[in-house]
Amino acid sequence: MIRFINEHRDQFGVELICRVLRPAVPGFLTSRGYRAAISRALSARQLRDGLLVPEVARLHAENYGVYGRRKMHALMRRQGWDIGRDQTERLMRLAGVRGVKKSKRVFTTRSDKTTVLPADLVNRRFTASAPRRLWMCDVTYVATWSGFAYVAFVTDVYSRRIIGWNVASTLRSEILPMQALDMAAWSAGGRLDGLIHHADHGSNYTAMVYMERIVELGAVPSTGTVGDSFDNAMAEAVNNLYKTELIRQRGPWRTVEQVELATLEWVWWWNNQRLHGELDMRTPIEVEDAYYADHESANLALAGQGSR
Repeated sequence: MIRFINEHRDQFGVELICRVLRPAVPGFLTSRGYRAAISRALSARQLRDGLLVPEVARLHAENYGVYGRRKMHALMRRQGWDIGRDQTERLMRLAGVRGVKKSKRVFTTRSDKTTVLPADLVNRRFTASAPRRLWMCDVTYVATWSGFAYVAFVTDVYSRRIIGWNVASTLRSEILPMQALDMAAWSAGGRLDGLIHHADHGSNYTAMVYMERIVELGAVPSTGTVGDSFDNAMAEAVNNLYKTELIRQRGPWRTVEQVELATLEWVWWWNNQRLHGELDMRTPIEVEDAYYADHESANLALAGQGSR
């Protein structure tokens, strides 16, 4: 009520606003009550809100404007603010921000029924004991003014880190998914011995040239059931979040090159800054760093025992 009067007092005057609205709005201020209210000193809560609301708005904008109450609460705590989840929700309302909702999935798999396919080695168990044990791969698309941009992601199941990606104007196996795979292999040191590479039955991933590349790198190919999104659910989830958090937020898109640059920035944010609920509100990089730190500590402890 105070804010409403402040916004319209120069146009209508305090007396008129209070006289007109008080009979229509139960509990509306009198002009005397308004003047008493604005003359009072700000409460501790109002002062704190004045400090936190801009911070909430800033952090929300820095994270693609997609965080809801749960992740904003975790982010504020990581920033050193001692606030509760309900308080975070109230501050978000005051800041005029909210989380985005996931859209319905769109499936783009085109299978080649004449191809002999690898077995399903995952069976919907999207877990891994360490990095570089299981990778999930999938393709999605983005409509631009100059045609479709096709996007391929390679995701490490252990940390949810996107370790390979590619944006191209074609779905050809040797261009779109293979370049994403080569990027992932390069980041992993070149060899993928013992790693399971899981994808759906899309012709991009079952083409002979792509399968040969997987085997050449030392990985083991795995495919899910045709048309069944649950057999590649993690990769589908990455695509869905990519569309929700970037493509629909920042569009329309003019060119494939514009999508490629934006995807580069989004992948960096996904890996280094985005809080993942499945990772206990940590980033993929933090999860991998913690794994290697624990692994190194264990090796040092074993070496110490052996030297006694």
